[in-house]
Formats: sequence, structure tokens, C-alpha cells
Amino acid sequence: MTEILAVFRSRSQAMDCMTKMRAFNIPAQLINTPKEANVGCGLSIKFPQSVAVRAKSVIARIGYTSFYGFMRIDTRGGKISVRGF
Repeated sequence: MTEILAVFRSRSQAMDCMTKMRAFNIPAQLINTPKEANVGCGLSIKFPQSVAVRAKSVIARIGYTSFYGFMRIDTRGGKISVRGF
């Protein structure tokens, strides 16, 4: 299964973004950024690739200063693979 991560370096901005996602009925989850992303500590918002355009629009509209970028996360056979999106 392929999902998209919106990676943040600020916990408070990630939580604010999650609130905005819910307001726009975008199915998303607030998660710890996986170590495989090599970004360090932080929170990410995980959402299905099928809603990526809507989620990107919400993030772009707000202009979060701690937003790091988007990454694709694949989980197959219990292994996590993270790469740029």
C-alpha cells in the first residue's frame, strides 16, 4: 500500500495541519515521522495517495514554515520504504 507523508519539523504546526485536514474531510493520520525518512524527530501527516492533491492544496494555502516536504511511504511485507514524492 502506498501512502503519502507530509513531514513537519514543528509538532504544533503538524497538529494544526491535522485539524485543517479534518475540517476539509481529508482522511489523514498524525504519526511520528518514520526513521526511514532520515529527517530527524518530528511529526508527519499520513494520507492516502488518492487524496494527495487535496491535502497538498490545504498545506500550500496555509504556508507552514516548518513544513519539510512530501514523501511516499510504501509498506510491503512488514518493511517500510520512504522516498521523495
